[in-house]
Amino acid sequence: MKQKPKIGLALGSGASRGFAHIGVIKVLEDVGIQPDYIAGSSMGSIIGALYAAGMTPNMMEGIASNISAKLCYDVGFSRRGFMQGKRLEELIRFLTRDKDFKDLSIPLSVTAVDLITNERVIIREGKVYKGVRASVSIPGLFQPVHDGDRVLIDGGILERVPVNVVRDMGADVVIGVDVAFRGKHRPPENFIETILQTMEVMELEIMKHNVPNDDIIICPEVYLANPMSLDSVETAVEAGKKAALKSIDKLKALVQADQDRNTSRV
Repeated sequence: MKQKPKIGLALGSGASRGFAHIGVIKVLEDVGIQPDYIAGSSMGSIIGALYAAGMTPNMMEGIASNISAKLCYDVGFSRRGFMQGKRLEELIRFLTRDKDFKDLSIPLSVTAVDLITNERVIIREGKVYKGVRASVSIPGLFQPVHDGDRVLIDGGILERVPVNVVRDMGADVVIGVDVAFRGKHRPPENFIETILQTMEVMELEIMKHNVPNDDIIICPEVYLANPMSLDSVETAVEAGKKAALKSIDKLKALVQADQDRNTSRV
């Protein structure tokens, strides 16, 4: 007897463009797809954590549309990073209700990179907000997270969309969401844009060699003049919905295949 295929959702990095993940999740729910596993890198770890903690896409969009940048960004003037990250950490702690990974409704893994060992780190134990804080530590912007002997930074550096992570969790079918901007960047106007654009060029090159051909990769087209801005949530969400709808036939095929398996058991 064939078992129901396990579906994994891999949500990639991309700063504020990552709000497009919310739109993709809305479409997945509309066609009846509920992921069995979630993996997230950087911004994808935030959306993945909120979803795995039980927050609906509409709730996520509502919060994101009304939140103040002051609740997320705290300038620290440290040599290790422009922002301390304490405000973002506390916000994620509040929104995930201080849950441990083991208490989430959907199994979640978030990725980081250890600067000491040069290795990818997969976080799936302990407090969710602490794992997410490590995963979003964009070098130069957020101060890295010190965890024992490890110094953890943004997980997107080595795996922009963690399709391999969610597959290792047990997923038979992987839906990846990559919110990278694939057009021409504008000339950077400040050091933040320089850092983000540099990371994106590097991550996109790694991505070319890192995704199995049988995965479903959804690529929302989101251009934001300021990728750290919280002023274009609705635009990003709509872009996510639009991109997911382009893959609607593949997504519906997943649902139909599942229904056919269930019917064959009767």
